[in-house]
Amino acid sequence: MIRFGPSGIPLSCKGRTLRDGIEDVHNLGLTAMEVQLVRVNLNERFAADEDIGHTIREVPGELVVKIGRSTDDDQTTFFSDFTTTIERGDDLYHLASGVASDYLELVELGKIARELDIELTLHAPYYMDFADVDGLAQKSIDSAVWGGLLADSLQARLVVTHLGRYGDLDRTLALERVKGNLEIVRDRFKAAKLSPWIGAEASGLQEVVGGLDELLWLAKHVRGVVPVLNFAHLHAREGGLLRRPEDFQAVFDKVSKVTDGHYHAHFSGVEHEGGNEIRYTPIKKGDLRFEPLAECLLMGPVDLTLISSSPLLEHDAMYMRVILDRVVAKKIGKPEVPEPVLPPAPLMKPPAKPAPKKPPAVKPTKKPTAWPAAKKQKIKKAPKKRPARKRTKPKSRPKAKKKPARRRR
Repeated sequence: MIRFGPSGIPLSCKGRTLRDGIEDVHNLGLTAMEVQLVRVNLNERFAADEDIGHTIREVPGELVVKIGRSTDDDQTTFFSDFTTTIERGDDLYHLASGVASDYLELVELGKIARELDIELTLHAPYYMDFADVDGLAQKSIDSAVWGGLLADSLQARLVVTHLGRYGDLDRTLALERVKGNLEIVRDRFKAAKLSPWIGAEASGLQEVVGGLDELLWLAKHVRGVVPVLNFAHLHAREGGLLRRPEDFQAVFDKVSKVTDGHYHAHFSGVEHEGGNEIRYTPIKKGDLRFEPLAECLLMGPVDLTLISSSPLLEHDAMYMRVILDRVVAKKIGKPEVPEPVLPPAPLMKPPAKPAPKKPPAVKPTKKPTAWPAAKKQKIKKAPKKRPARKRTKPKSRPKAKKKPARRRR
């Protein structure tokens, strides 16, 4: 099954709560949504009397993500799970601005999403430092675990996280540090009985851990970690690699060895230069086209959740769905004609010696019948013109002689 959805609450949604976003995604005909845990600023307070004996999931009106408890040797132990009960003297740490008011609301929102057939995932804060380049590895581990608490309440499939920069470290050493810290996150997930997987997202920058081969190596060595295929990042990191259906299929073939058959991916347009992402763009404006991926998805059954991280969010999620429908309709309209299967040719006996052929009798050629000669048309001679008669002047008559006048008598 192929699901489409936005990264965060849709832009067209009138309300800005998670409940409004889930309902709007359903109304748009989409079937996935990635919840954004952008900030993890904490507020601290003492446990009140009404909190004693309850777990952090049962605290109303707050998203408590950590319990601090002092020990006899003046050390503080922290708990981030749903099984430890709050005791007197504990310190409670809750999110300053969360995605919901409390865990009971998250559980309710998870039920609504399942009823509407919307698959939820959660994205941890964007700046992470699992290689401990800036000394923020512990904070990154905590942020991933707190995201796991929220995702488990939502019954989300995945907690997506970035991995951090190489810094001045050798790439191999940085990758080993990332591996060790992801193992800590995995162990804390397991201890807290959190169900989501850890999704390591691909990076579009050369200075950040997150190449495809690195993600595959981490998924192979850390159980519970799966690659998140951000195609825009992979395209930018490899200098514009993803252009044909075969290019996308090669990525799926590699990732299939380290997943349970489900793929989680992000898609958007991208501007890039020199193997580095510059910015996200709408799909129509980038050189990363969706049509080749749509054609790749028709090569075989694929279980894929595709999140739009474009600036247009739900608009490009719906655009991808439309493009996929067009490609499907085009393929159905022009079915491939299977090649005919011919029966095997019978065994041929060795050819006998050919008998001498008689020369073909030469037939006397007939003279072609002559067509009757065309009758000559008689040409009528034009009548001879008679010579024009010369006009002769009439002969002048001789003048009569005057008779002499008679004399009168």
